[in-house]
Amino acid sequence: MSASRILVVDDEPQIQRFLKPALTAAGFDTVEALTGAEALKAVATQAPDLVILDLGLPDMDGKDIIANLRGWSDVPIIILSARDRESEKIAALDLGADDYVEKPFGIGELTARIRTALRHRGRTDSVPGPIRADGLLIDPVKRIVSRDDQALHLTPKEYDLLTLLARHAGRVVTHRTLLTSVWGPAHADDLHYLRVFVGQLRQKIERNPTEPHIVRTEPGVGYRFVSDQDYCIIP
Repeated sequence: MSASRILVVDDEPQIQRFLKPALTAAGFDTVEALTGAEALKAVATQAPDLVILDLGLPDMDGKDIIANLRGWSDVPIIILSARDRESEKIAALDLGADDYVEKPFGIGELTARIRTALRHRGRTDSVPGPIRADGLLIDPVKRIVSRDDQALHLTPKEYDLLTLLARHAGRVVTHRTLLTSVWGPAHADDLHYLRVFVGQLRQKIERNPTEPHIVRTEPGVGYRFVSDQDYCIIP
C-alpha cells in the first residue's frame, strides 16, 4: 500500500523543515506549498490525501482556501495555526475543516489527528457500521444504542445528536453545526439548549458523566466524539 500524501501549506520555513522529516518518519509522503495559490493548484494536480493548512498565508486567508476547496474537494483539512481565538477555530471548522491544532504543537498529537482524519474520510458518505466507545455500542442501521449489552433509551433528539457526533468520530463538531443539523437553523444560536441536551445524553452514555470520556467538550467551539479507535488522540 502506498503512503498517504500530505500537503503542508505554511509559509514558515522552519515549520516546513520540521514537518517534512517528521511526517516522513511517521510513514507519510509530503508535498509543500507556501501560498494559498500554490495550495489550490497542488490539491488539483497532486491529489493529496490530506491537507495541513496554516490560516496566515501571504496571499490569502486560510479560511478562504477552505471555502474554495469545499466547493470541489472533500480532502480532509487539518488547520495548524498560531491563531488561538475561538472565533477563528469555529469559522474554519464551520467552513469545512476537519480538525484544528494550535501552534506550538506536538508531532505525536498531529500525526494521531492525521490518521484519524484519514481513517474517517468518506464516513459520512456511506452507511456507517457499528461504532464502539468505552463499552457503548451505536448501531445506526438497527438504530440501537447499548452500553455493556444493556439497551439505552434515548429520546429522538438525543439519538440524532449522538449519531451526528459519532459519524464524525475523532473530529470537532461545532455548536452551530450540531444545533442547525439536529434542531434546525432557527436554533443556530441556542447554545444553552445544546448544553442541556449534551448533559442529558452524558447521563445516559457515560460511565461518569462528570468526567466524560466519549463526548468531549472543545471549550468555546463544540464537541468531539471519541470512539475506541480514536481514543489515542486525546489523553
